[in-house]
Amino acid sequence: MKGMVVMMRNFTYYAPTKVVFGRGAEAEAGRLVREQGAKKVLLHYGGGSAKRSGLLSRVAASLAAEGVECVELGGVVPNPRLSLVYKGIELCRAEGVDFILAVGGGSVIDSAKAIGYGVACGGDVWDFYARRRKAEGCLPIGTVLTIAAAGSEMSSSSVITNEDGWIKRGYNTDFCRLRFAILNPELTMTLPAYQTACGCVDILMHTMERYFNGGERMELTEAVSEALMRTVMRNARILLSEPDNYEARAEIMWAGSLSHNGLTGCGTDGGDWASHMLEHEVGAIFDVAHGAGLAAIWGSWARYVYRDAPELFERFALRVMNVAPGASAEETALRGIEAMEDFYREMAMPLSLRELGVEPSEEDIVNMAEKCALKGGGAAGVVKRLTAADMAEIFRAAR
Repeated sequence: MKGMVVMMRNFTYYAPTKVVFGRGAEAEAGRLVREQGAKKVLLHYGGGSAKRSGLLSRVAASLAAEGVECVELGGVVPNPRLSLVYKGIELCRAEGVDFILAVGGGSVIDSAKAIGYGVACGGDVWDFYARRRKAEGCLPIGTVLTIAAAGSEMSSSSVITNEDGWIKRGYNTDFCRLRFAILNPELTMTLPAYQTACGCVDILMHTMERYFNGGERMELTEAVSEALMRTVMRNARILLSEPDNYEARAEIMWAGSLSHNGLTGCGTDGGDWASHMLEHEVGAIFDVAHGAGLAAIWGSWARYVYRDAPELFERFALRVMNVAPGASAEETALRGIEAMEDFYREMAMPLSLRELGVEPSEEDIVNMAEKCALKGGGAAGVVKRLTAADMAEIFRAAR
């Protein structure tokens, strides 16, 4: 990155998802599905909380009131599994499903997207994630969001874990962008504090991955990113003592959507994403919460690369973390990294893999680094181009 000319890139911004936001918005599910011309819906969800809370029955009643039939498939887990995707594809084909409604968080939405690809395109859906084929369509999808975190409700991405080898891979196309997203902040109030904190870290990291880019800058994009990060941190602190604070929940839920719909990457190369790639390898093997895994990795990544972009990290430190300037850009950059780690600590997030509850062996580290490098075509990141050897060093530092 050193020596690069700072410039703004041409860009295309595409965010076609209709957002229906606010209290009681889930009552609109039937009308919104009917607008899509759907006749039979797959209600896709995770564990039992959607049923126990009565949300699933309210959504089903809304569909029935509009004359829309539905079938159900639950069981989505964090780091959603390919095996359930296969079941969903079979069920949709057998039942003649023409729309998928994901009731849950990012894992449920990602699973729904993979099912949508499989139904629309045929063949083995894993081919898309393994880069053996390109998707040519996707069954239409909507969501009733229950977790503010992944931003999958407005993104072009889907991440799935293949149990055969525990390989976690993402796939991005505009085909899978949701037709609508129902966002009621009240639905997030029952989340445990840990899950709320994980979601806030995920939102921050989606913004930070784009903020720490290869050198291209656009003043407005930069300012939006900085405001988004400050807003998330401020409201995350409010939720520590006031978990039922609607306004704080609303700010974070909207930030989650904006953090991953492409807005904060306009005019740049799209960002670094090495931290996400590294965490995906940890998540695939050790099945950890994504946000917590990112917190455990980020500090080690930042310390490994900041000297290659000291001015960028200095700007983050001053504008986002509000630290006092140091004697040099590098000193200020380190203060910013430490301040972000202090925030993670305040949120009871792990700052190392050991705090995350995993202790990878040296063999695990080499394996994760090699798989990560292979996934990136031999290297990853743009702030500093990381080889497998670099990635292994970051994993070791994160232990």
